[in-house]
Amino acid sequence: MNDYTLENTNGLRMRVSEIGGAVMELHVPDRFGRFADVVLGHDSVEAYKAGGAYLGALIGRYGNRIANGTFSLDGNVYHLATNNGVNHLHGGDSGFDLAAWKAETISGDGFSGLILNYRSQGGEEGYPGNLDVRVTYKLTNENEWIIEYEATTDKPTVVNLTQHSYFNLAGHDSGLILDHELELNADAMTPVNGGLIPTGEILPVAGSPFDFRSSRAIGKEIAAEDVQLKRGGGYDHNFVLNKKTAGGLEFGASVYESASGRTLEMLPPNRVYNSTAEISWMEASPVRVKQSMVVAVGFAWRLSIIQIRRINLLSRQRASIQERLIVR
Repeated sequence: MNDYTLENTNGLRMRVSEIGGAVMELHVPDRFGRFADVVLGHDSVEAYKAGGAYLGALIGRYGNRIANGTFSLDGNVYHLATNNGVNHLHGGDSGFDLAAWKAETISGDGFSGLILNYRSQGGEEGYPGNLDVRVTYKLTNENEWIIEYEATTDKPTVVNLTQHSYFNLAGHDSGLILDHELELNADAMTPVNGGLIPTGEILPVAGSPFDFRSSRAIGKEIAAEDVQLKRGGGYDHNFVLNKKTAGGLEFGASVYESASGRTLEMLPPNRVYNSTAEISWMEASPVRVKQSMVVAVGFAWRLSIIQIRRINLLSRQRASIQERLIVR
């Protein structure tokens, strides 16, 4: 399988594998113009074939968990792999993160990009209907990483696509990210049960360790006595993003790393339905990350839909969504 390199006029460079559409490297400058790779990843394409931690990969058919590996649609009950305790996680035993995507390089006014296509056959991992998925990565000269998701089905199904990169803005091998400063445009979050399944409640973040409406260090309250932090082993929760009006992109989140001066912003689409940003963190050990066994932590955010935590696609229906990450 091949990997591809995208680069903009400012020297930002992204390396992408056809396996899982995984972003293996993302090199960006600090305030002094020194470049560092700010995503966690594996050494080689072969390592991605073995799977593990979903580092930098595309996720599907369904990002996040489905309780008990079962869902019903149009009167039919579908049983999926239970690869996360009793639950189904990130598409199952062999999700989109392990798929061989067909890649095509593109370029346009102010960007270089990659189109990734994959057909998920009906019955794959237990999901109904053929699903044709097209994901486009664009690296712009404005230091934006634009991700566009499109999916078309020939039978009613569920889909929740996302991208699973973990970031460390100080550099992938620099250690913990607990001093990174996070701001979230979210007045509420969704609590989870012991299996990390949303309970269905939507709770205000005010006065809790989940209040990132003003920028503060990720680790400031991560060790607080809080049942939700204990269940998540830290932050592994959905935050309900605020929205103003339908249409366009709107500020969702930002992370700032003071030593390098790097900032990452997320601009999700503002649609008529509510969207969520799932924030989580990971300790990289014992995953082999970029040539060394390191105790490193990266943060991730993954755009999702909170409307019953899924999009129902009808036969012949197409869904599309875009999100934008900006490095400053």
